[in-house]
Amino acid sequence: MEWIRQKLDKFREPFNKGNKFEKYAPAINALDTFLYTPNHTTQKGAHVRDAVDLKRTMITVVLALVPALIFGMWNGGYQYLHQLPEYADGVPFLEAFMHGAWKILPMIAVSYGVGLGIEFAFAIFRGHEVNEGYLVTGLLIPMIMPIDIPLWMVALSVIFAVVIGKEAFGGTGMNILNPALTARAFAFFAYPTYMSGNQVWVSEATTVDGVSGETILGTLASAGKGVAEVPYSVMDMFSGVIPGSIAETSTICVLAGALVLVLTKVGSWRIILSGFVGAAVMALIFNALPNMGIEGNALTNFPWYQHLIIGGLSFGIVFMATDPVSAAQTLRGKWIYGFLIGLFGVMIRVFNPAYPEGIMLAILLMNVFAPVIDHYVIEANINRRKKRAVSVSGQIKTAA
Repeated sequence: MEWIRQKLDKFREPFNKGNKFEKYAPAINALDTFLYTPNHTTQKGAHVRDAVDLKRTMITVVLALVPALIFGMWNGGYQYLHQLPEYADGVPFLEAFMHGAWKILPMIAVSYGVGLGIEFAFAIFRGHEVNEGYLVTGLLIPMIMPIDIPLWMVALSVIFAVVIGKEAFGGTGMNILNPALTARAFAFFAYPTYMSGNQVWVSEATTVDGVSGETILGTLASAGKGVAEVPYSVMDMFSGVIPGSIAETSTICVLAGALVLVLTKVGSWRIILSGFVGAAVMALIFNALPNMGIEGNALTNFPWYQHLIIGGLSFGIVFMATDPVSAAQTLRGKWIYGFLIGLFGVMIRVFNPAYPEGIMLAILLMNVFAPVIDHYVIEANINRRKKRAVSVSGQIKTAA
């Protein structure tokens, strides 16, 4: 690899300080740090020195997303093909995967192309280095979109997320909202007919007769009171062989990614665990309403454990709520933050039939309140230590 190093050093000479293209150095440095370990490290001060940097952290998250992405490509093709008469006897894996990949890979290319272009432009304009944070955001945005959303909508959503949701606050590490969810929120409120309904979740559902894309949450939300029949088994829900956003349907793949994040200590297991607990508690409360003489609807009567494995709840808790920038930072704050995300996610899902997928709004809401949670956790610790100090001081005086 030494010859690559030499070629790269020679290529970047015009971009070094004092040379003709010095202004564009951040763009070249980004390529350098993507291929090699950054050549600058701390020399003094109280810093932890190890082999982990932002690039490795982001790549770890990308690797954790790969199982859900690959399954999403296959499921995206399968949900369309298995409804066609010519595939009544079964859908070959490769055909389903290729159909899904044909739809999804262009979205990923647009997301990275537009997002990285904006990041490079801001880095050159501000004179700072390009950060690797968009490695994850650029992949997450397509993964949480409907499979047939137009590419220009993906591009506009990326522009809004990067410029308004991230760069306006100072760039990587300064944003208060999760950028990927900011993109999805923009697309949802700007183009609701492309982000909701029964025909946006399955490829070609709007153009091919007989192809349906109704999700489980859509079925429950439109069922009204009582108990609704869902045409999928619990194993279908858990494995992810159901309609939905590109990569959020498979709880198995999401949990595999969660295991990677937890074992590498990139994602907070406290947020993940408390998020699922909060969702379970809220779902159990709704399940208990009939026993209290309160008539519920199809969503309140839906078994609590099935709430955890449908929609984007598990994907949101594992990959969005654990964003280290927009999440709570204190240990106790992470428990509170995750619990409230799960709680509000199911609450919004049940009380808002027009938008049965509530995890996006729940995470964005708690992103805003994360600093408040940390503030009161820290204040509580300070007050507790003050009381302890007063108590110890009184005991010393008594002993004296």
